[in-house]
Amino acid sequence: MLLVQNVSFSYLKDNTLFDINFSLDKGNILAVIGESGCGKSTLLKLVYGLYDLDEGQIFWKDTEVLGPKYNLIPGMDFMKYLAQDFDLMPYITVAENIGKYLSNIDSEKKWNRVRELLELVEMTDFFNVKAKNLSGGQMQRVAIARVLALEPEVLLLDEPFSHIDNFRKNNLRRKLFAYIKEKQITCLVATHDSTDVLSFADQIVVMKEGKIINHNTSKSVYENPKNKYTASLFGEVNEVIFDNKLRYIYPHQFEVVEESNLKVEVLNSYFKGSHYLIESRFEKDILFFENESEILKGSQIFLKIK
Repeated sequence: MLLVQNVSFSYLKDNTLFDINFSLDKGNILAVIGESGCGKSTLLKLVYGLYDLDEGQIFWKDTEVLGPKYNLIPGMDFMKYLAQDFDLMPYITVAENIGKYLSNIDSEKKWNRVRELLELVEMTDFFNVKAKNLSGGQMQRVAIARVLALEPEVLLLDEPFSHIDNFRKNNLRRKLFAYIKEKQITCLVATHDSTDVLSFADQIVVMKEGKIINHNTSKSVYENPKNKYTASLFGEVNEVIFDNKLRYIYPHQFEVVEESNLKVEVLNSYFKGSHYLIESRFEKDILFFENESEILKGSQIFLKIK
């Protein structure tokens, strides 16, 4: 189990992280989400041991994670951290970058492992290409393969798909998280992409201004957001007073009906492929809902919550 207990940290005088607490069982995936600057990347670096904590402790099983004060080379051997800058060596090949930390005792075994990982990240054809000749997305895929080379116990991924094209991202994401689950690797992923979160994470930590404001299963956080900030991390969201209670309603949770107490005026229709996102006005508020077809601007529509 990964245990993060009462952790606080500051780069200068003001705290960056405040009293962070959570635990994660072996083989589970935890997504850390929140707006830019909320402390996601800093948290991953602390878990890896790149910085010394101001307060608190971090444990993996019975081993305490310690920072540069205690380790000549920061970072824990049983963990791997994928940074946003990839940290590849530009003048050696893709294969050499991935195999850098693999043993040379059995050369055939080493290069077979490299080929296996290149297949996972769909970079087989780039075996002998120097890293400096790769695009940003290709570098990111090589960096993913490299952190998996020694099959770590804990994997820390900071925006792991940010440079990868959408047409390739979805398949790669499925393959990577399936591999992590199969190998029972404990994983923390800091991300802005709700697809990373909802499809693959067992738990979600929502951060704002250096604090955890929500922590639960992915399904629970999505279906029962505690505030608009949390709900908005998954896309458009509406604030609606329903039964004298403020609720956060996603566009797909509305449906068009013949008559109701919720009458809106259509302002715009946005084509989304499988549906239209309809922007409407309810009294002084803007509401978004989904519909199978476009609705003419100015139309008066009745809605209800599914």
